[in-house]
Amino acid sequence: MPDDNPTADAPQPPAPQPAAPQPAASRERPDPKSIDRKARLRMPSNLPAKQPPAERVHNWDEVSFLFDPEIAKAEATRCIQCPAAPCTKACPVHNDIPGAFWLLEQDDISGAANVFRETSALPEMCGRLCPQERLCEGHCVVGKNAPPVAIGKLEVFVTEWQRAHAPPVVRCAEHSSGRSVAIVGSGPAGIGAAERLAGAGHRVVMYEAWPLPGGLLRYGIPDFKQNKPAVDRAFRDLAALGVEVRTNTRVGDVVALEQLASEYDAVFLAFGATEDSRLGIANEDAPGMYRATEFLVRGNLEPHELPEPMREPLPAFRGVVVVGGGDTSMDCVRTARRLGVPDVTLVYRRTEAEMQGRIEERRHAVEEGVRFEFLTAPVEVLVDDRGAVRALRCRRMRLGEPDESGRARPEAVPDSEFEIPADAVVTAIGYNVDPDWGTAAPAVARDRWGRVVVDPQSMRTSVRGVFAGGDGVNGADLVVTALADGQKAAAAIDAYLRDGSW
Repeated sequence: MPDDNPTADAPQPPAPQPAAPQPAASRERPDPKSIDRKARLRMPSNLPAKQPPAERVHNWDEVSFLFDPEIAKAEATRCIQCPAAPCTKACPVHNDIPGAFWLLEQDDISGAANVFRETSALPEMCGRLCPQERLCEGHCVVGKNAPPVAIGKLEVFVTEWQRAHAPPVVRCAEHSSGRSVAIVGSGPAGIGAAERLAGAGHRVVMYEAWPLPGGLLRYGIPDFKQNKPAVDRAFRDLAALGVEVRTNTRVGDVVALEQLASEYDAVFLAFGATEDSRLGIANEDAPGMYRATEFLVRGNLEPHELPEPMREPLPAFRGVVVVGGGDTSMDCVRTARRLGVPDVTLVYRRTEAEMQGRIEERRHAVEEGVRFEFLTAPVEVLVDDRGAVRALRCRRMRLGEPDESGRARPEAVPDSEFEIPADAVVTAIGYNVDPDWGTAAPAVARDRWGRVVVDPQSMRTSVRGVFAGGDGVNGADLVVTALADGQKAAAAIDAYLRDGSW
């Protein structure tokens, strides 16, 4: 577990220094003819320093330090300011990335941060958590023949620099609308909706089942990827807008959805997809078996931040096997290493080429001593004479024809079973919507996977006045897509509250 001050003994980056005072730079984009694109394309790429693997496995601090301001400016200057801005189009919230970097070039760091804040309620977090290689950076024109501009790390730099040197002003609505909205869930979708709705003058109350707000930003993502102070600041900003958060309040248990629908003028369902998927193999519930969420929260958070049943610290393990291939599985194996587990193995039934998570996270895991067993599938959890986990029996796989996802379907190799010794096995194979929502919200139409069915343009559900978005609608997806849903829903809810349109 992290101590009270996990950064006390960790190597610290140089504190970002403020740029020389200058008047606000012009937001107006430069004349394309004035940009020497060939010269910019020859510029070397720049990345911030990282903690060495041998050091970072002993602390919970973020792997990457922040940019130095001058190096950040140099990296922003690699942006060729292409008029089509494919990076912006590829961003689910459509950040004006060239516009932000143009201001950063001119030393207007705070102005650059404000550009990101115009379209995103969570720029500090999206910069850390988005799979930029598939989104903005994956569409960066510079990246066709060189490393793409480091968009995500620059987004983190400008917004964190602003927080330290020129904190953004939270602007409250001038007048109250007299209308109210209940938001069920305080993760990215809920935050996105709350910020926009409160800013429009509506009273907003968020309901969160866990002891602290933040949803997966707090309880699903480890400290070494997403520092918790950024989450706390987001909720301080919402509080300044007048948003109320009621924690330890599970809708459908402590309070009924029907009650919220009667007490508020609109309801936004942002409860996410929180049910860990199961392997469906023998002894899956033996002592030493963990679902990803439980393993991560007990490994990363302090007991007082957790529900009572999860407050006991995890045991000291000798060997941990994690089953999965996405970002959550990387979070689990890297958490295990920071818990001091000497032997950590990831099991994945396809090859690395088919993995869905971020390349950078896999590289970090390898650097930190995690062993990967590709083309391997679990068969049975083996237990000792006490019934506790002692190993995971697996079999080798080979790739066959593509399945419905377009990825090659894994097929078992005959007579290829083997054992991986372990005293803990963690399943990180995806998330589903909690089936209890079928009871908590019986009138809200759902699909065969239990996801809420909405109109994709307005995020309206089948029940008047009830909207939904995020992973509870899309299935387990990205932070930024949930955020985009929340912001889209806020616009539709605002229209509904003002003119009753449905």
